[in-house]
Amino acid sequence: MNAAVRAVVRVGIYTGARVFFVYEGYQGLVDGGNNIREASWESVSMMLQLGGTVIGSARCKDFQTREGRLAAACNLVKQDITNLCVIGGDGSLTGANQFRTEWSGLLDELVKAGRITSGEAKKSSHLNIVGMVGSIDNDFCGTDMTIGTDSALHRIMEVVDAITTTAQSHQRTFVLEVMGRHCGYLALVTALACGADWVFIPEMPPEDNWEVHLCRRLLDTRERGSRLNVIIVAEGAIDKSGKPITSDMVKDLVVKKLGYDTRVTILGHVQRGGTPSAFDRILASRMGVEAVMALLEATPDTPACVVSLSGNQAVRLPLMECVQVTKDVTKAMADGRFEEAIKLRGRSFENNWSTYKMLAHVHPPEGKSPFNIGIMNVGAPCAGMNAAVRSAVRIGIIQGHHMFAIHDGFEGLAKGQIEPINWTGVGGWTGKGGSNLGTKRTLPGKYFEEISENISKHNIHALVVIGGFESFTGGLEMVTAREKYEELCIPIVVIPATVSNNIPGSDFSIGADTALNTITMTCDRIKQSAAGTKRRVFIIETMGGFCGYLATMAGLAAGADAAYIFEDPFTIHDLELNVEHLVQKMKTTVKRGLILRNEKSNMNYTTDFIFNLYSEEGKGIFDCRKNVLGHMQQGGTPTPFDRNFGTKMGAKAVLWLSDKLKECYRHGRIFANTPESACVLGMRKRHLVFQPLQELKAQTDFEHRIPNDQWWLKLRPILKILAKYKISLDYSEKAHIEHIVRKRSVEKK
Repeated sequence: MNAAVRAVVRVGIYTGARVFFVYEGYQGLVDGGNNIREASWESVSMMLQLGGTVIGSARCKDFQTREGRLAAACNLVKQDITNLCVIGGDGSLTGANQFRTEWSGLLDELVKAGRITSGEAKKSSHLNIVGMVGSIDNDFCGTDMTIGTDSALHRIMEVVDAITTTAQSHQRTFVLEVMGRHCGYLALVTALACGADWVFIPEMPPEDNWEVHLCRRLLDTRERGSRLNVIIVAEGAIDKSGKPITSDMVKDLVVKKLGYDTRVTILGHVQRGGTPSAFDRILASRMGVEAVMALLEATPDTPACVVSLSGNQAVRLPLMECVQVTKDVTKAMADGRFEEAIKLRGRSFENNWSTYKMLAHVHPPEGKSPFNIGIMNVGAPCAGMNAAVRSAVRIGIIQGHHMFAIHDGFEGLAKGQIEPINWTGVGGWTGKGGSNLGTKRTLPGKYFEEISENISKHNIHALVVIGGFESFTGGLEMVTAREKYEELCIPIVVIPATVSNNIPGSDFSIGADTALNTITMTCDRIKQSAAGTKRRVFIIETMGGFCGYLATMAGLAAGADAAYIFEDPFTIHDLELNVEHLVQKMKTTVKRGLILRNEKSNMNYTTDFIFNLYSEEGKGIFDCRKNVLGHMQQGGTPTPFDRNFGTKMGAKAVLWLSDKLKECYRHGRIFANTPESACVLGMRKRHLVFQPLQELKAQTDFEHRIPNDQWWLKLRPILKILAKYKISLDYSEKAHIEHIVRKRSVEKK
């Protein structure tokens, strides 16, 4: 929430508006006085890394009364405030809308009672409202992610990781209860991200007789060699008849029926606290900018709207439509229309549910398919690779295929480092960083003879290549070599996994989120050190090759003063401006600076050069320190996003290969040589899509190993504005109001 508050304040001031804090939520609006105070640029400094909200929040009974809303209206009119930005759940937003609908009536009443003059009423004749959804449950329809959800998942996964180590030592079963009274999002994503044995969510009660199924599933898992079981329960879980299913009930069942040592952990308010994740800070900052724009463009005729993110696009949605669909879900659940409830929750919820069901519920088929699929990692290691391998292997087995692990990338394929891999072989892989299969940057070009030999020797019919830019170029080389080597005429799918996020055909790659969080956390600590010493500027070098994604996004998440990247060329004049900017900043109460530089942003203006320049120019005003973050950006446990993204990508890739294999199967053998049979699976705006490697070739700058078009470049103006640069906000990402009700009916058709 603090990142959103900071963005609204700074962008508001930047556009020339006066911005006010309302402390303690609606209670502050009703009480007025010192609860409504003007905000300054510096007043939102050092706020990004704080959890909770610095302006306080309160549930307010008074605002629910007409009298309370009269007082609130009076306080706003006296301060000349006619635009309200509300960050909260559906309750807060519904309240805001009611306030807006009653506004003119409230003003009439205030004038009659003599509490305001008719002149004041005329000046404030209309109230504009924009909402941002802050709720860890992610229970608001129309929004892919609400502010706070990702951070809550971080807290949950930290606990799950800690618990699984002890459960494994003692061969225990753990029942974990997470928040979500009416929404199972947290429980569902946690179950996907940690490979839980069972999940109970309010939207989808288990089948009758679930007790027997649950015990059989736990037994199966143990018989396959697993030493632990994890069961996730949402606090609002119910059975088909609407009776609650509690974590204690589940524990008693397991103890009674199976005699396993079973423990219950209830996470409670841990999930609401802690430092916000990088994703939440960027999400909230982008929404804050969009909220100010929506308020400035609002007219008396535009409906109150919610700003939100769909895929990676900022969107505006009519507030009351969202509230209505959110209520429809609750009603559908109450009426026992559970399939519909899941549909109403939106596409990402549905995808999560279907992936979870596939990975958890299905028994491997008796009849085997004739196909063998090889899986490998290529390029530099990154967090989340193992999650993708795990789900690809398991979905493959569920489809009846034989799965093969290829160690050390294309080099291992050439040397014959290939072995069958089974269900338990990938157990517990989702939470492991790096690459368990081993990975190398070697390209296949010089090994085609050996690779072809091994493909036919091990009878491999399809390949899943998970990795960085080398997996893309390697895939292309394989496609080109199909003319000469018939063995390479097999379906190939490339899954982008690299911290650099530089793969053509995908807006995100596995591993980038984990790296981003590592950088952001380090920047937080460095800023803290600088705030203590005062008058200090830190210059931090990030990875990414020529791709400025990490530097830009970390700059947004950590509140950097500048981020130097290759795609946004800078000259000595720009460096001069930045130094001057910092000199001015040292005269304010915020006496520290943070500069990020992407490793290959400029051949001559190296990190050392920039450090020396700043040190010389800042003499007597500030001193400098530099920090090269290096390989810590490639390591660490994967974040919830990367585990979930890897799991979904692995599953989708193998399902696609299954279809392709059936298409290309002729007379007992596979022959695939069309461009469509070798694709990159990528996330584009709102969808996971397969795009032929050949087609993507034209969209790639091979010299600098980046795509020609990168969506995140349009976020750079926000970075500069939040750092107080006077630039024109040609905010290229114009969001128009979209109707979710209409969108739904189109999807149905």
